[in-house]
Amino acid sequence: VQLQASGGGLVQVGGSLRLSCAAAGRAFSSYVMGWFRQAPGKQRELVAAITSGGSADYADSVKGRFTISRVNDKNAVTLQMTNLKPEDTAVYYCTARRDGQYDYWGQGTLVTVSS
Repeated sequence: VQLQASGGGLVQVGGSLRLSCAAAGRAFSSYVMGWFRQAPGKQRELVAAITSGGSADYADSVKGRFTISRVNDKNAVTLQMTNLKPEDTAVYYCTARRDGQYDYWGQGTLVTVSS
């Protein structure tokens, strides 16, 4: 599956952004979809993930602020981010896996939260 992320940008503290990921390929609904992020000088971390059936999980740092969703018949995943903080500044990556590790990665999209 090929992944294309979009929607990053510059936003002020407390603002919102919506990241989108378009997937090309077959059997999109069979993949677990995720969003990772990597801040400068830090390790990449899993922010949110959603199963084919729509069950979502979040990193503690974004719970209550971020929402991941998917539309299987449109091969699309979104990450709605609200109440953004400076520590949310990072490059965000759309990813996919069937089993085990996330094997498919899109190009990153930069989110910058200014204070």
